[in-house]
Amino acid sequence: MTKIANFAPQERLLDGLRIRFAETDAIDEPVVLLLNPWPESLYAWESLWSRFAAKARLVAVDLPGFGGSEGREDLYSPQAMGRFLVDLIRKWELGRPHVVGPDVGTGAALFAAAADPTAITSAIVGSGATSVPLRVEGNLKELIEAPDLAAIAAVDGRDVVADAMTLFEFYEPSAAAREDYLASYAGGRFAESARYVRAYPTDLPRLAELLPGIEVPVQVIAGARDPMVPPANAYFLGANLPHCRVDLVDAGHFAWEDRASEWGDIALAWIGGGYKKGAL
Repeated sequence: MTKIANFAPQERLLDGLRIRFAETDAIDEPVVLLLNPWPESLYAWESLWSRFAAKARLVAVDLPGFGGSEGREDLYSPQAMGRFLVDLIRKWELGRPHVVGPDVGTGAALFAAAADPTAITSAIVGSGATSVPLRVEGNLKELIEAPDLAAIAAVDGRDVVADAMTLFEFYEPSAAAREDYLASYAGGRFAESARYVRAYPTDLPRLAELLPGIEVPVQVIAGARDPMVPPANAYFLGANLPHCRVDLVDAGHFAWEDRASEWGDIALAWIGGGYKKGAL
């Protein structure tokens, strides 16, 4: 697997927070804004970076409280993160990017599309909880339904992330990526970031009401065998978004890495013009 090249994460202040990002040299449109999955970071794009960079200008960010970015309590929800994304796009002068946000980026990207349909050209999402009633399984379900974060806060986040990485079926992160994931959520950082998914029971019903009015084209890519976020979440988006395509790949949760070639093919076809066709 080809690893990430010419990749130099930096930090930039936005709304008083240190936000970590990486970008390629400016080229002609399109601009692609890549969001971190969880519990990973912008290093999750190492296997697709070169392919995407050949077709677009890339800007990868760690959302506040995830990866190497500074967090803030009021941003730990998909709705708040969606507003933050709109602000980032405007202040960083990214034009109207395609927002690629699997996993926790799903809700944020969709809330951004609802808040300001002129801010983004399209969204590529999936592998993130969206359905109402909530359809999640395993450790994610337990984390969301726990009465508080005391139990998970008592565990070093490095150990939680190491356990999560056992869910990779085929992909082996580079040593740099693996260490970045572990360091990003060490100590109490994982428990802090978990506040985001614990907002799902409140935020997802709000999102469900907004979905029929979202005019931004959306491509959903999800793992057909995801043990935490079942395909029902992808189908929920397909049934409720007016301009949406749903594709499942033969993978578990980390589809963008375990099936990077197929996932990347779908994403690049969409960015390359598929989004103009709307729902297929």
